[in-house]
Amino acid sequence: MTKKLLLGVEAIGQGAIDGGISGVYAYPGTPSTEITEYIQGNEMAIERNIHREWSANEKTAFESALGMSYAGKRALVCMKHVGLNVAADPFMNAAMTGINGGLIIAVADDPSMHSSQNEQDSRYYGKFAMIPVLEPSNQQEAYDMTRTGFELSEQLGTPVLLRITTRLAHSRAGVIPVDTAASENKLKLPADPLQFILLPAFARKRYQTLLDKQSRFEKASEESPFNRYIDGKDNSLGIICCGIALNYLQENFPDGCPFPILKVVQYPLSSQMVRKLEQQVDKLLIIEEGYPIVEEQLKGFFGYGKPVSGKLDGTLPRTGELNPDIIANALKIKTENGMPMPSLVANRPPALCKGCGHHDLFKALDEVSAEYGDGHVFSDIGCYTLGVLPPYHSGNTCVDMGSSVTMAKGAADAGLFPSFAVIGDSTFTHSGITGLLDAVYEKSNILIMIGDNESTSMTGGQNSSALGRIESICLGAGVDAEHIHVIEALPKNHEKLVALIRQEIAYNGVSVIIPRRECIQKSARRISESRKQKPAHCVR
Repeated sequence: MTKKLLLGVEAIGQGAIDGGISGVYAYPGTPSTEITEYIQGNEMAIERNIHREWSANEKTAFESALGMSYAGKRALVCMKHVGLNVAADPFMNAAMTGINGGLIIAVADDPSMHSSQNEQDSRYYGKFAMIPVLEPSNQQEAYDMTRTGFELSEQLGTPVLLRITTRLAHSRAGVIPVDTAASENKLKLPADPLQFILLPAFARKRYQTLLDKQSRFEKASEESPFNRYIDGKDNSLGIICCGIALNYLQENFPDGCPFPILKVVQYPLSSQMVRKLEQQVDKLLIIEEGYPIVEEQLKGFFGYGKPVSGKLDGTLPRTGELNPDIIANALKIKTENGMPMPSLVANRPPALCKGCGHHDLFKALDEVSAEYGDGHVFSDIGCYTLGVLPPYHSGNTCVDMGSSVTMAKGAADAGLFPSFAVIGDSTFTHSGITGLLDAVYEKSNILIMIGDNESTSMTGGQNSSALGRIESICLGAGVDAEHIHVIEALPKNHEKLVALIRQEIAYNGVSVIIPRRECIQKSARRISESRKQKPAHCVR
């Protein structure tokens, strides 16, 4: 066995391949993107022709993965935490249908919101759906849990949620993979032809089946090779550490922690294991990245018995990532602080790349919208969101994927005029098309600016499902062909773009303007790759 130096996300990708997947389905979203990218570039995945194309959004990704599971094969579906909101409908219902081939949902949470709108904890989704949750504490466990998670999924007949956080996703460690990857499952349809039909009469039975499985899920946690009780000499305190939080604790005790520890990396939480710890100690400290889900459950297990501290009582902060210093403070361990940051050192705010076509979009939009005052531009999720910052200040909202179109419609319904939506090509196909359908049906008076840089640029330049087809999509959605305009996003076309915006504001209905220019970063990579592929000239 050869050790590999892998990111946490790469370890998951390798674990899925070695676990015998037939397909990975995903929509790019930091910090989960590299799972799919690793599989896309893996030699075995290419040789086996494992499905590894991007999906239009997380919902379509999940449903495709569930379809592969229906056919008896193993599938991995990947997303970031807010992407699970998009996939929530099939996610919740898949807990009731169960699986045929093993199914793992890898979700990357983002404490501290490094690149996200919120800090939500996906373990709650797992508890909500009542399915097993795996939360690796390191890269080796990320690999092992993914590889064996498909077996667990098939043994229990349920999808399995694999939850990681940014720090684990984007840090490297040595990982020892198995010598031989598992073979892919053979095509096999469900034994019960009614299993995946959730008409009410059938769904009630499936829900009861899910409830009946709960004791098996907890027993699997109790018998899990990943959950572990670690004895300690000092019983004045017992510590429950979840996932990556164990590393932060251990960094404070290089010679070993003196307190008993319950390492929790597989859920549902085992009441038997928690009871064993609780009976041996005077009080408990719960260390978990994200929400206080275990802390809340413990207070439910034991009522108001022995003291339980953690995030709910302020011992640990409710927001942001944990780190060794935060744990040290909770344990009253003295820490040494470095020099404070000099006041002259200022944060460098993010900005659009020089030469990005979005500059031209915002210059023209700002010129026109200034005539109507602030508050008329609804933005969305993507590179162009940076237009809300200086120097443009072009955007008054940014809530979730696709919300620009629907919020612009709602504001127009309220009487706001003009009402602009700014959305990117990938976000448009992810969640903008359905809002466009509503606007067309109601003949809403909005102007939609689709900034088409022919790339999902925020997450690395993947092709979007709209590549080369935005005009036809808009036409198919019912937008009048006379009010669909494509313009090259270049400084020389500034006056033309300004004139187009003014022209379409005057139209009482849905208008679409598509300022188009390839992402400058993607363009540079394409040119670089083309140069590498050209044969070198012979010199005599």
